Amino acid sequence: MIVRGRPSGLRLFLILRGSVLHQIWGVLLVNIALATLVTLNHGDLFRLKITLTAIPFTLIGLALAIFLGFRNNAAYDRYSEGRKLWGEIVLQSRNFSRQCLTLIEYPEPPKDGAGLKDVRVRMIYRTIAFSHALRHMLRNTDASTELKLLLEQNEWQQTSKTDNIPDYLMHQMGKDLRLCMDEKRLDGCLAAAIDRTMSAMTSAAASCERIKSTPIPFSYTLMLHRTAYMYCFLLPFGLVDTIGFMTPFVVGIVAYTFFGLDALGDEIEEPFGNLPNDLALDAICRSIEINLRDSIGDKHELVPLEPINYCLM
Repeated sequence: MIVRGRPSGLRLFLILRGSVLHQIWGVLLVNIALATLVTLNHGDLFRLKITLTAIPFTLIGLALAIFLGFRNNAAYDRYSEGRKLWGEIVLQSRNFSRQCLTLIEYPEPPKDGAGLKDVRVRMIYRTIAFSHALRHMLRNTDASTELKLLLEQNEWQQTSKTDNIPDYLMHQMGKDLRLCMDEKRLDGCLAAAIDRTMSAMTSAAASCERIKSTPIPFSYTLMLHRTAYMYCFLLPFGLVDTIGFMTPFVVGIVAYTFFGLDALGDEIEEPFGNLPNDLALDAICRSIEINLRDSIGDKHELVPLEPINYCLM
């Protein structure tokens, strides 16, 4: 996620970090080169004069802009919902930690170094593992290294045998909650309150899976790709007789807008990736881990992640 203030003046046009220009520069240069060639030849193609007026481009451009806007709104809705869901996970993880520490009866508060034998510490560490496991599952990366430090040995080994580690960890949470009730550390009403918090985290994780596994329909995206490319590559033939030598400049601006909107929609459509404009899941998980470790008095050297070159991962 790009984190920086809005630039002003000339810097607004020179900034590359956070721009989609690095994704579209190739096709943009080809488009400008074609526009330059068309301008030099005055719209002739192999001695055949291609005559196009601005009217069809006006009509198509208006429709294309509307559909690109609609598609980018749909993509941003997915991005926004993903951030809200992870905000819910942050909230519920804090609630869960507080509930474990205040509602589960224990003769003494958790101590640093007490280990995972204390059911409260075990459940709070498992919540940290839940957030890391969900992040890795959404990004199709390996979570084993981080989980090994947070789970009991046998539980960590079991995570390699399941495709949905967050769901497995929540089942383990349920078993520990049942254990607390059997040991008379927790009565049924309070256990129901903790279970609702666990259900809220499970619901948020399932919603994140829904976003990841249900992209915007490919046929719709393909149609916009094709239309944007055809429009921008035919545009020089419609402008050269009207604006002459300014054709490459105008075509470059229009192509940058349409190609850029198209590329930006592709990028934010999948908000859980590792691209610069995706959600900063590493920073969110680090925040959860710091909060929960602090809640049990765990000594650690973790600090919140900071942007590197204005990019927060």
